[in-house]
Amino acid sequence: MGGESTTRTAPRSGGTGTAASGGRLGQRLSGVAVALGLVLFLGGFGWAALSYRPYTVPTSSMTPTIDAGNRVLAQRVDGGEVRRGDVVVFRDNSWVTGSDVVKRVVAVGGDTVSCCTDGKLTVNGKQIEEPYLPKGTLAENQNFATVTVPKGRLFLLGDERQGSLDSTAHLTDAAKGTVARTAVIARVDAVVFPWKGGLKRPTGFETLGALSQPGPLATIELLIVVGAVLVLGGGAYGPIAKRAGRSRARAARAEAAGVR
Repeated sequence: MGGESTTRTAPRSGGTGTAASGGRLGQRLSGVAVALGLVLFLGGFGWAALSYRPYTVPTSSMTPTIDAGNRVLAQRVDGGEVRRGDVVVFRDNSWVTGSDVVKRVVAVGGDTVSCCTDGKLTVNGKQIEEPYLPKGTLAENQNFATVTVPKGRLFLLGDERQGSLDSTAHLTDAAKGTVARTAVIARVDAVVFPWKGGLKRPTGFETLGALSQPGPLATIELLIVVGAVLVLGGGAYGPIAKRAGRSRARAARAEAAGVR
């Protein structure tokens, strides 16, 4: 008998089908992730467009909270929603013709406001802590007698009290420097360029009543970020799965070639 030789070989896998692309379940899940991510991402931007308006603040009257040239996002609100301590955007032609103004509300209808008592603004007989003022500055650069704010109106000051043309510059007007609530078109929620984030809560006014609740900006940001992650992750699944499939196929061929 002439010697008979037998060679054993392992079956080769030419599979580049479902295994290479991660399987049907993986494809479906990645498709769902991309679709859901698009809904969240676009929905977040849509919500922001409906809820907020961007403004560029041209003056330094709100320094250091908002510097000249800063870009802010202001939530569209009704004037009836405004509370003490809010930074608002309003339009009053008796102040500035044809231009929006950004100031901080320090008193609302029915309040009495005066300055200064021990160097502090006084509202309804209470001294107000104002940590948002520039360090070392007074609550007001001039004393003014007590003003009673009429119903439906607001008394507003700039955070940079030394140079702000605010309610104190209009005390001799018929409305005693106050602005109608209906003149308010938005409430500033955050400084976005250069990025400073959301405005801090004006806690000095808490003893006088409820403060405004933060707008939906944080939720909108979360939707946009989660949506972007899902879109990128779902879109990357296919190429990653294919690359992993090719690596497994090469390893299988190398193992098969080594069997004799």
